[in-house]
Amino acid sequence: MNSRPKVSFRTLNRTKLVDDVVAQLQKKISGGELKEGDKIPTEPELMEQFGVGRSTIREAVRVLVHAGLLEKKQGFGTYLKRTAVIQEPLDSRLRRAEIMEVYEVRKMMELEIARLAAERRDEDDLAAIKEYLDTRNLALANDDIKTYIEADIQFHIAVAIASKNAVVIDLYKTFSVFIRETLATIFANPEGHNPQTEAHIQLYESIRDGNAEAAVASASRYLKGTLHELFGETN
Repeated sequence: MNSRPKVSFRTLNRTKLVDDVVAQLQKKISGGELKEGDKIPTEPELMEQFGVGRSTIREAVRVLVHAGLLEKKQGFGTYLKRTAVIQEPLDSRLRRAEIMEVYEVRKMMELEIARLAAERRDEDDLAAIKEYLDTRNLALANDDIKTYIEADIQFHIAVAIASKNAVVIDLYKTFSVFIRETLATIFANPEGHNPQTEAHIQLYESIRDGNAEAAVASASRYLKGTLHELFGETN
C-alpha cells in the first residue's frame, strides 16, 4: 500500500458541512495533492482538521465513493481510486464548485460558442436568437425580471445551438441552471446592475453578419461585465 501524503485542510465555519468537506477533498484530488492510490487521512484526522463530526466525514466520503473518486478497502482505509473518473452527474459536481470556477468555465465555453455560432448559424438560429433578444430587452424595459432572466438564458442557449456542436449544447444547458441562479442572485439587489444590453445586441449582429472575431469580442464584453458585478473582476 502507498504511504499517506501529508495534506492539510482548513476548519469549516459555514453551513452545508458535507458539501464543504467534499469540495475541499475534491480540490485536493483535482490539484494533484492526493494522487491515484494515495490513502486519505483517517476519520479522526479529518474530523479534527475540518472541525466536524464523524457523520459529516462519513457522508462526505460516501459521496466521493459514489462519484467514483474514492474506494474503501476493508481493514486498510479509504484510497483515491486508481484511474479515477468522475461518475456523478455534472450538475451535482457544479453545485459544489466555487462560483468563480463555474464562471471561468462559462467564459471558456461562451467565447468559443460565439465564434462557432458566427461561422455556422442558419436562418432558423438567427430568428430564435433575435426573438429571445427582443423578449429580453422588452422585459427589461417593463421591469419584468422573471421574463428577463428566462429570455436571457434562452438567448444564450440559442447561441449555443447555433454552434452546431451537440456536446457543447448539452454542456451549456447544464451550466444554464447555474447562470439562472446567478441572475436571480444579482436581481435580489438590482441597483447598479448592468444587463450589458448593447453587448448582447452586438453579439447577435456579429453572428448574423458571420463575423466570428466581433462575436467573440461581444461575448467577452458582457462576460467581463458579469464577472465585475459578481467578483470585482475586470480581466
